[in-house]
Amino acid sequence: MTGQGRGECTRDGVRVVVELRAVNRRQTEIMVQLPELLVPLEARVRDLVGTMVSRGRCEVRVQLELPGGMAPARVNVAVAKAYAAELARLAMELGRAEVPSLEVLIRCPGVLEAGSGGSDAEIHWGTLEEALRAALGSMDQMRRREGEALASDLSDRIRLLREATERVRERAPQVMVRYREALTQRLRAAGLEGISVEDERILKELVVYADRSDISEELARLASHFQQFEDCRRSKDAVGRTLDFLAQEMNREINTIGSKANDALISAEVVRLKTELERFREQAQNVE
Repeated sequence: MTGQGRGECTRDGVRVVVELRAVNRRQTEIMVQLPELLVPLEARVRDLVGTMVSRGRCEVRVQLELPGGMAPARVNVAVAKAYAAELARLAMELGRAEVPSLEVLIRCPGVLEAGSGGSDAEIHWGTLEEALRAALGSMDQMRRREGEALASDLSDRIRLLREATERVRERAPQVMVRYREALTQRLRAAGLEGISVEDERILKELVVYADRSDISEELARLASHFQQFEDCRRSKDAVGRTLDFLAQEMNREINTIGSKANDALISAEVVRLKTELERFREQAQNVE
């Protein structure tokens, strides 16, 4: 689900601002942008965000403001020179005239070290965590409002699916009656007045047709899927992927009903079922 949040925390002159932005996506993707000093805390940030975001793309942006007397980092010149020499030697062996840039060197392990004043990443985790939790709480409120709207819309879709399914259930028994009447008319049209519908061969044909066109199992499974949706609606856990699965299974049953039931009215209801199910599926992809 979509949402955004902002949180900040200031401790001992150190200010951390966290901004979150979440958008709909079928899979989970957490993108984290941290100041260089806080990069060692990335795994913790991902884990904390992951406790609340189980589906979709979430962007995390963190700003760090240090007091004037606290150096964010210092450069280990000796380590940087060693990296530069090795990279230059590698370029020569590869026949390339490139010179490693400062940007490349800065990213090499050990080149940047925590500066004076104790401004290493670990001591800032408490400040970052508080700001991040505040941002998550703000985003969660927005996502809950969207979730309530989605739940209402999905419930409406399921209601329409139930109504169409019930109309199919009421129509289904008439399919066999209509087939029996049509078969009788064909026999008469062929001049076979002497053959009764009670004839063993005719009865066998009717039994085969009844078995081939029976949709009671599909209707029962659809009813089960509708009930599973109600269970998901009451659940406090993430149900987005479950709803995706239910949509796939409902589509399977509806397609089978359409192929089995040789009846114009049922075919019309199948079209309505597919239309509403597609709307349901599209909305379900927005649910976490």
